Amino acid sequence: MGRHVRAGSLDTWVEQVGSGPDVLLIGGAGDTVESWSFQLDGLADRYRLTAFDNRGAGRTAMPDEPLTVAMMAEDAAAVLDALGIASAHVAGFSGGSIAAQELALRRPDLVRSLVLQGTWARPDRYLRTWLRFAGRLAAAAPGEREFLEGFWLDVYTPRAHADGTVEAFVEEVIAFPHKQPAEDLQRYLDALVDHDTTDRLRQVTAPTLVLVGGVDLVGRPELGRVVARAIPGARFELWDTEAHQPFQEVPDRWNARVDAFWQEVEARSGTPAPRTAADDRSSPGRRAEAPGAGEGSAAEPGTQPTEQIAGHLVAVGLVEHLVPGVGVDPQLHRQAAVAQRVGRRGDLGGVRPAHRVALPGEQKHRQPRGAGRPHPRGSPRG
Repeated sequence: MGRHVRAGSLDTWVEQVGSGPDVLLIGGAGDTVESWSFQLDGLADRYRLTAFDNRGAGRTAMPDEPLTVAMMAEDAAAVLDALGIASAHVAGFSGGSIAAQELALRRPDLVRSLVLQGTWARPDRYLRTWLRFAGRLAAAAPGEREFLEGFWLDVYTPRAHADGTVEAFVEEVIAFPHKQPAEDLQRYLDALVDHDTTDRLRQVTAPTLVLVGGVDLVGRPELGRVVARAIPGARFELWDTEAHQPFQEVPDRWNARVDAFWQEVEARSGTPAPRTAADDRSSPGRRAEAPGAGEGSAAEPGTQPTEQIAGHLVAVGLVEHLVPGVGVDPQLHRQAAVAQRVGRRGDLGGVRPAHRVALPGEQKHRQPRGAGRPHPRGSPRG
């Protein structure tokens, strides 16, 4: 259950679940704890996850003052400080990824690693226009349903629109009681329009994974590449068939990928890795760009991952991306290659292709729809 926490000058709505290494989840415009439902349900057996409602969204109020990305980063830091968390793996999507960048720059002591989904360093003309349009759409749409149907054209894949996933998300959001006024959404979007970390990203010291959907029209691949090139040691991965929010459309796959990344960071730091999920998951359609390829950088040199981590990387299809210089034992590499060949023949138990996303509110593979949290966000329509 969530609760209000006095974080800095705000009473911020926070939910914390699980046990293990700390993870902080930062949502985008209008997003609440519920936007991370699949991660809170799917990763709590290995991590202690903290999510919060952004200021002006859901159960966290929007103070009557100008909003900046620096303030968003301060909000995130204040949540960690209020909960007594010394450092955490930080994951953010969309505007939340911009706040995560700023957090890593301002409070590097708090950031154990960064996962940036659908991110950018500076909005180009296309993105600035889109951000302004989204605010105008919220104000001008005849109703909440019409706003969501238009806004989410650029957020979810055509697949999700065609198979009923987006329609289900719309129904869940309309039923969500904590609405975001259109003017609060506009203030959030305005803060993103002119924010620029391009010349400062080289100062980020946290291990960083940049994930981008190949059909993402918001945080487009070329924008994510700029971020990965600028952060020392950052990795860039392009998921060809995904859009802006794959952590909701293909949550099993997304969870497996970030889990593997966090385990590797934990192994390099000398902290025992959390246990892996009972069922391995495949990750088709992802392209990682190798070190020296000009599209991202290698992982930071460090100690050897454990055999458990290597096996997990095999399960999610990452063997080909264990690059020289990371300290992977050649024997593990050979074992992983054999396991991968077996998996490609369909003989590796537990590996399955990506599937239709579970409907909002489900605890995947556990309870029927409606038994878990409501999905995604407090709608930006008051």
